[in-house]
Amino acid sequence: MLRFIYVIIANLFRAPWIIPKMRRMASHPDNYSIAERYALAQQMIRYMSASGRITTEVEGVENLPAEGGYIMFPNHQGKYDALGIITSHPAPCTFVMDKMKSRRFLINELVRLLYAKRLKIKDPRDGLKVMNQIAAEVRNGARYILFSEGGYHHNRNHVCEFHPGSFKCAIWAKAPIVPVALIESYKVFNSLHLGPISTKVIYLSPIPYQEYKHMKTPQIARMVRGRIIAAMAEHGVDGEIG
Repeated sequence: MLRFIYVIIANLFRAPWIIPKMRRMASHPDNYSIAERYALAQQMIRYMSASGRITTEVEGVENLPAEGGYIMFPNHQGKYDALGIITSHPAPCTFVMDKMKSRRFLINELVRLLYAKRLKIKDPRDGLKVMNQIAAEVRNGARYILFSEGGYHHNRNHVCEFHPGSFKCAIWAKAPIVPVALIESYKVFNSLHLGPISTKVIYLSPIPYQEYKHMKTPQIARMVRGRIIAAMAEHGVDGEIG
């Protein structure tokens, strides 16, 4: 949290131009392409990373599907997770997050800029509506980040159980699932570590619809979680809990 406050303070001099620009782009989507909005989001994250001495190493970009929509399912460690993926993901993508947390300063601007989905975590009816919206957009080529663990709490590099229901949108969209392994991401904004930080984003091989279409959602959840844990183990990190 201390680093997050420091990063905000260190970039206050940029706020008079970048915040209004983000709001203007979000309010006039017909005047700005998805690529232009995404480029501004990446620029903002680069400013934050530079001032916070944050480095994000990326592996597996070549695994990302070249065409069509897909849904990325990463493990969840903290506030930096979506930012680390966005800064390393070459094509425009967006994300889903807790509606309550999405109203915070700067986060709200990023949500509006990328047309991210605000989800009422404890409202099943709202969850179903959002899952349907995501599926429809992915069928039309959108790329989403969806954190199946729900929250991060004190996960650190451990991977909690994935919620099976979060995979329904992939099934409905008949879209590839891209597991994403995040390592050390929690240290950025969810620890007391104040020195330079290097995180990792590892894009794993996509799981095509044909591979999982006959599976139940709990099976899909276990499979995706297992592949993320295996990828973390290859990098010397134990993702298992207990």
